[in-house]
Amino acid sequence: MLKTMLGCCKVYISESRSRRVLECIERAAKLIPEAPIINKFEDETYNRVGYTLVSKLSSDPSSPSPLRIAVFSMVRAALESIDLELHSGSHPRLGVVDHICFHPLLSASLDQAATVAKSLAVDVGLGLQVPTFLYGAAHEEGRTLDVIRRDLGYFKPNYSGNQWSGGPKSETLALNPDEGPTQVTSTKGVIVIGATRWVDNYNIPVFSADISIVRRIAKRVSGRGGGLPSVQAMALAHGETVIEVACNLLEPNKVGGDRVQHEVERLAKEEGVTVGKGYFTDLSQEKIIESFLKSDSISKIQPRNTNLSTPPLRSCSKDSNYTRMTKPENPIGCHNITAALLTLPFLLVPFWW
Repeated sequence: MLKTMLGCCKVYISESRSRRVLECIERAAKLIPEAPIINKFEDETYNRVGYTLVSKLSSDPSSPSPLRIAVFSMVRAALESIDLELHSGSHPRLGVVDHICFHPLLSASLDQAATVAKSLAVDVGLGLQVPTFLYGAAHEEGRTLDVIRRDLGYFKPNYSGNQWSGGPKSETLALNPDEGPTQVTSTKGVIVIGATRWVDNYNIPVFSADISIVRRIAKRVSGRGGGLPSVQAMALAHGETVIEVACNLLEPNKVGGDRVQHEVERLAKEEGVTVGKGYFTDLSQEKIIESFLKSDSISKIQPRNTNLSTPPLRSCSKDSNYTRMTKPENPIGCHNITAALLTLPFLLVPFWW
């Protein structure tokens, strides 16, 4: 196991209220069993879903990457089935597929994860015509995710106080994308793709309806605000009486969830508000590795997809009855299409791009 090179990808999509949409996206991923979905985290209030996929990585950069192909399949299905103009939730987002991050596991290197990330960015930007931004090890200057988000207005609610609704209001972007068109469409938005060491996401509920109080707590707990190093935090409304301190733990081995929980509790006491027990939005690294290796052992005794170049494809169509802030009464339908995913010319670019 020590010599096994694994890549983990977390895919965050702006949807959690339509079962049919999520089923279509998951069906697209299942076309590539070598890169299974290990975990899924949904939040209907945020109207956001996070998927965790894992596959083995090859030391040969010219070899097809199951992880890249599976994630591309999901991205394409999401873009075909979700209209960002009709999306609302209390979690910020920049696009239909808001964020994709690759992490090396076991013996894999960060460079290997970055190679897959950059290759996927070419596929998405060129093939799907979505402005695509790179960060972390996938970006030549190591630009960070929060810098991109801040420059693109990610942290500013644009609808009804603490909600995000609809697509970009302008076709012009404040930054030039690394791949894809330089203008953005309101139905798709943009995609941010990166490669980093492991990051934990930890959310702590604060029982208050006063967003200003929780914003102060979030600022004070974050490294940017002089609090805990390697912690990023923001306040997000989660219903009428709860606001969460949503945290990215960039170095969880140094500053983990327990320490963040203790600090938020201390700060909340000063503000006179009550705090609930926080939660991680994904499994631990160890559990993810264990789950993948177990599923890989099972798959070895079952038929496998040996042709990664032309998987069949099922696609979702957008639903005209999809409404803001509610689950659609008539979920979108799925239909078979005959085009094969990887016979398209843009996916014939070399893997090492």
